[in-house]
Amino acid sequence: MKEDFLHYLWKFKKFDALNLKTSSDQEITIINVGQYLQQAGPDFFNAQIIIGNQKWAGNVEIHLKSSDWYVHHHEKDTAYENVILHVVWEHDTEVFRKNNTEIPVLELKNYVEKEVLVNYQKLLTPKSWIFCEKQLQDFDDFVLKNWQERLFFERLERKSKAIYELLEQTNMDWEAVLFCMLAKNFGLNTNGETFFKVAKSISFTIIRKESFEVENLEALLFGKAALLDSEKEDAYFKDLKFRYFYLLHKYQLEPESEGQVQFFKHRPDNFPTIRLSQLAHLYHLHQNLFSKINNNFSIDTIYQLFQVSTSTYWETHYQFDKVSPKKLKKLSKSFVDLLLINTIIPIQFAYAKSLGKEIAEDLMTTLVSVAPERNSIIDKFSFFGIKANNSFETQSLLQLRNEYCSAGKCLECAIGTELLKKS
Repeated sequence: MKEDFLHYLWKFKKFDALNLKTSSDQEITIINVGQYLQQAGPDFFNAQIIIGNQKWAGNVEIHLKSSDWYVHHHEKDTAYENVILHVVWEHDTEVFRKNNTEIPVLELKNYVEKEVLVNYQKLLTPKSWIFCEKQLQDFDDFVLKNWQERLFFERLERKSKAIYELLEQTNMDWEAVLFCMLAKNFGLNTNGETFFKVAKSISFTIIRKESFEVENLEALLFGKAALLDSEKEDAYFKDLKFRYFYLLHKYQLEPESEGQVQFFKHRPDNFPTIRLSQLAHLYHLHQNLFSKINNNFSIDTIYQLFQVSTSTYWETHYQFDKVSPKKLKKLSKSFVDLLLINTIIPIQFAYAKSLGKEIAEDLMTTLVSVAPERNSIIDKFSFFGIKANNSFETQSLLQLRNEYCSAGKCLECAIGTELLKKS
């Protein structure tokens, strides 16, 4: 048994609350279980309880055993001086305050029905993937939909933290933040971190100034990505390299590259050369991209903004010095969907939140119209009965798996708590 199960029992009063007595046989009446804040200090704050004929207001601490009070050294912590009730599963020792008064103890195991314990054991019995996998197929759809909405916004809140941190590093320049976040996602999983470092290493004021000449943007991005470090006979390579060193001198930039990009295991259209050229063209075409994105929530407008290709050279190349059949290499709709999910929606959410604006419905409407992501986690949920129809649902399921299922937080999950109620 885990302590969070006792938190669940107390929070939702899943025990015989009408006949409670302390370990010293005093009657207990719960007026308010308190606030479950999940922070440092007692587990539940500002509870109201009648013990015997005395009404108490204060905090409640919960442990598996009474002796855990001393194991966790609460007797030395002033934050626990206002504990009015010690709720435990097993009472094995008395606990005293600093003034030597005894803290009343409620031993919960005497008041919890066997059915609740059976459901808990059933839920927490190891399965092949997640604890509740066998019950998902028949789970209440209404509860699931409400829970998915909350999960979606939890995921956006988590992504927003990285955005706000980057905002401070870029002197509160939202255009610069968008550039860095887009660069990271243009690099996908393999080159994302390197692209991100490349974008951060170039002041966005330089990107703004040089955006009118796309070759200069390519030179900066390719140079910082160590793609111009060698010597080649290719005329375009030589031109970019000349431009790069000129720009380094012009803006007094450090010549060091930000890491080595990877070509291995990528489809040619995802080669770093192609993605960096597309990124350069995006900022060549749209000097105020952040403003354009945040002034319009139309998904069709977003798709139109990202109708970008590469420079002419890359229509017949994937790497320097190697000619390939001519192909117009535009950003695909599926790639723009990834940018929407991982960059544009989080940026829109964070920006609106910074202004105190409510755009929840707009963001959900956008992602509901985007095709569902395909990955092993979404495939597993589908196998066990929860099929995602759009990206709003896949984002919710990823949050569920990563932040709840993988962490064993079944008792903080709407699915887990609902299953515990079932007979």
